[in-house]
Amino acid sequence: MKFAQVIVDVSAYPVDRPFDYLIPKEWEELIDTGCRVKVPFGPRNVLGFVVGISEESDVPVEKIKAVAQVLDLESILTVEMLELAKWLKHQTICYEIDALQVMLPGALRAKYEKYAMLIGDATQLASELQPYFEKATKVNVAQFEKANALKSLKQAVNAGLVLIENEVKQKGQVKQVRKVQIASLEQLEVVQQQIKRAPKQIALIEWMKPYAGAILMPDAICEAVNVTSAVLKGVIDKGAAEYIHEEVYRDPYTKEIVHTDNLTLTDEQHNALTKIKQAMEEQRQETFLLHGITGSGKTEIYLQAIQRAIAENKEAIVLVPEISLTPQMTERFKSRFGDEVAVMHSGLSVGEKYDEWRKIQQGKVKVVVGARSAIFAPFKNLGIIILDEEHESTYKQEDSPRYHARDVAIWRGKYYNCPVILGSATPALETYARAKKGVYTLLTLNNRAKSQALPTVHIVDMREELQAGNRSMFSQQLMTALLERLERGEQAVLFLNRRGYSSFVLCRDCGTSVQCPNCDISLTYHRYQEKLKCHYCGHEEYIPETCPECQSENIRYFGTGTQKVEEEIFKLFPQARVLRMDVDTTRQKGSHEKMLDAFGRGEADILLGTQMIAKGLDFPNITLVGVLSADTSLHLPDYRAAEKTFQLMTQVSGRAGRHDKPGEVFIQTYTPEHYAIELSKEQHYTPFYEREMHARHTAGYPPYYYLALVQVTHEDVVMAAEYAGRVAEYLRSNLSFDVSVIGPTTASIARLQNRYRYQCLIKYKIEPKLIPVLLQLIKLYRSEWIKKGIVLTVDLDPQMI
Repeated sequence: MKFAQVIVDVSAYPVDRPFDYLIPKEWEELIDTGCRVKVPFGPRNVLGFVVGISEESDVPVEKIKAVAQVLDLESILTVEMLELAKWLKHQTICYEIDALQVMLPGALRAKYEKYAMLIGDATQLASELQPYFEKATKVNVAQFEKANALKSLKQAVNAGLVLIENEVKQKGQVKQVRKVQIASLEQLEVVQQQIKRAPKQIALIEWMKPYAGAILMPDAICEAVNVTSAVLKGVIDKGAAEYIHEEVYRDPYTKEIVHTDNLTLTDEQHNALTKIKQAMEEQRQETFLLHGITGSGKTEIYLQAIQRAIAENKEAIVLVPEISLTPQMTERFKSRFGDEVAVMHSGLSVGEKYDEWRKIQQGKVKVVVGARSAIFAPFKNLGIIILDEEHESTYKQEDSPRYHARDVAIWRGKYYNCPVILGSATPALETYARAKKGVYTLLTLNNRAKSQALPTVHIVDMREELQAGNRSMFSQQLMTALLERLERGEQAVLFLNRRGYSSFVLCRDCGTSVQCPNCDISLTYHRYQEKLKCHYCGHEEYIPETCPECQSENIRYFGTGTQKVEEEIFKLFPQARVLRMDVDTTRQKGSHEKMLDAFGRGEADILLGTQMIAKGLDFPNITLVGVLSADTSLHLPDYRAAEKTFQLMTQVSGRAGRHDKPGEVFIQTYTPEHYAIELSKEQHYTPFYEREMHARHTAGYPPYYYLALVQVTHEDVVMAAEYAGRVAEYLRSNLSFDVSVIGPTTASIARLQNRYRYQCLIKYKIEPKLIPVLLQLIKLYRSEWIKKGIVLTVDLDPQMI
């Protein structure tokens, strides 16, 4: 008798553990750890993951229910993934089911059909399977289930004769093309004799005779015989041919890839690569911080390190922080490794994501390039893991499980004894501090790969511009520089720290700004729809003609958005061709890639955009970068504000002069004396690190302390405040005196989606009781408070406070 330990797909506290289910005798060979099953749970059957199989159970046998249905003949989760889920559950304080679900593509939660594909010799199959494959090489697995032949099918899968494929039922339609299949010669003769007075139809049938049985495009037939589609339809209606629909696959990457070879490395690059290869040879887990200035050739080191991994028949994961960086990165990897590369990011459809995941799972590719979730790529023999731009906050998942891709990468690196590379021109302070302490190995690239000089950076004091009477968003210096570039046929990048047309709408009489009715945040004006939008809950409304408070007509737009900058450019430089790249213009699938390709081909002179254009772009003709408002990120209520500004300024400056032409950068600011802006001018990371570490030490922030954030939300403000108070009280009375609990206080956005938000911040250095105390708090919340409508979340490494 065998029992399966199953984690059921129910996110609830009492069921966050494995349950024992009896494996029916006929399924004992079918069910493996890591596969999905349907099991009776309460009144219904629910999805579950098999996390273990044993021959005994603590529960009396008569009380144990049997597994209802087997969903996978092959394990979809490896032993490593099951261990990783347990680690994630503890590390991020989440349900184990959430940790398991995050590792699988959405398609495995969508509706799909399972097919058995014959890939070996049919004569080697068990006799009960052979009849199914006589007429077709692809058979629905449901047929084998009905005939109780799953056991034989599983044996055929293990023997490599049959492959199981899942076909996702897309929300969209399967892409099909209509074609014409011509009937047999005998049928054409029969139809021709029936036609008496239709010379065009008779001519068409005469033309069809040599093509009997062929499948052709309708337009091609009409063109060849010079007839209309109505004549073709007439012939088809009489039985001389029939319309058929052929499915065509969508390929997310249809771009022509030109093969590239290894570049010659500089001494610095060579030294860094040697150390990485050494760790690979010795099969030891080592975390490297590759700290190289912009344009120092970090990507080439990645490529050559991966080449080494592939040569040893191992696999590689490369993470990039933004979907907008994926096309350029993908191209560089595909041009080096061809079809060995799979791509995973949120811009792909459900089916495309699933196809890429299957390629990885079946071992058809060796490299995966993708955003955060690609860290869970189901490789079985990893040789190297790379996080490019490791300082980016997008590597942290904001909802459960709240993992950081860097931590998962290091865990997987330890599991496979392989190196992890964290690459950045401006590493996160925590990462650089760990490298300084020797926890990570620091590799430094101080020079650009092609020995080009860093761009000349000018810091423009906008207060002086204002005093000189210039009320434009462009300083005089930036305007002159833009004009020069347009005359020389060179390209410029203009970076703005936000999106939308104008940040908010304000009444000049009473000072009221138009707020979102669901969140405590002002609405953003979007010009192309003439609407106000909330960027948090999606609420939209038309612009009021009068102030909602005092009915004054003096209602105006304040702030600067990308659309407003675009209009200003058209006024100042009517001859300029502008490409605007922000969240609104890149909503459609593949739009990032199309825009960057167009810019690369020189179809625009100015690329204007938000965060997504600040990093990773590499175009030879960009010689000017303008930062329109350096201060936006500097004055956020966040202890990382200076660090984020320094990183952003350094990254965006690094887009200029990466090739033969020298680059120039203009940073416009109202606080030119701030050290984050001053030091980004020369890309001086070390002095910035020392200055910022001093400030963090004084204020008691990471990396000197760890942080944890507990947030309480409720639709009623009094309830939210009361339970946040209870949380603070509970933490203070149960944690040691060395831990400081700050709060409760309202969150920076006090209301989101009609829920009021209060939070407590925990600061600690070493606190062994923290996880047990938080688990007890969560237990209290899940058993009692949840009934009152309270939602409590715990984030052990918050990126935003």
